[in-house]
Amino acid sequence: MSTFPDVRWGSEHSMLRRPMIWFAGTRLGSWVIRSLSPFDRFVIERSGGRYTALGPLGAPTMLLTTTGAVTGRSRTMPLLFARDGDDIIVAGSNFGQEHHPAWSKNLIVHPDAIATVGGKEVSVTAELLGGDEAGAAFEKMIEVVPVYAEYRNRTNRAIRVFRLRAQSSA
Repeated sequence: MSTFPDVRWGSEHSMLRRPMIWFAGTRLGSWVIRSLSPFDRFVIERSGGRYTALGPLGAPTMLLTTTGAVTGRSRTMPLLFARDGDDIIVAGSNFGQEHHPAWSKNLIVHPDAIATVGGKEVSVTAELLGGDEAGAAFEKMIEVVPVYAEYRNRTNRAIRVFRLRAQSSA
């Protein structure tokens, strides 16, 4: 049994999934989703990671709580993720913008974090992936939400990809 619950709101078979993924791949769609991020964070935090404004996508969503690289303060961000065995994968696509998302720098400086999936908090350690391993992990993200391929095409930067591994409780 995986440490991370296999729960998601919505369905991969929702009739809204395909048009929402198409819209998310447009620049306007990315802007709308970024603009909704504070509302989405509110919904996810209040529901313990069970619900999201992106529910009709049926994509696995989590809250990632990191330690600020500069401030040392706790920072929480809603993210989509992919599964890779007992681990989860997150990608710092930042909707294809030219700069890395702040949470990705936080993980580089402070790799210990908390992933909240389906209301369950799991202490994790992040590993920044490189080379073929990063490429394979990013392909898993594209399998979950195909718009990640568009995000990759929008930017010249290498998108940071992380493996989150549950810390042993021993």
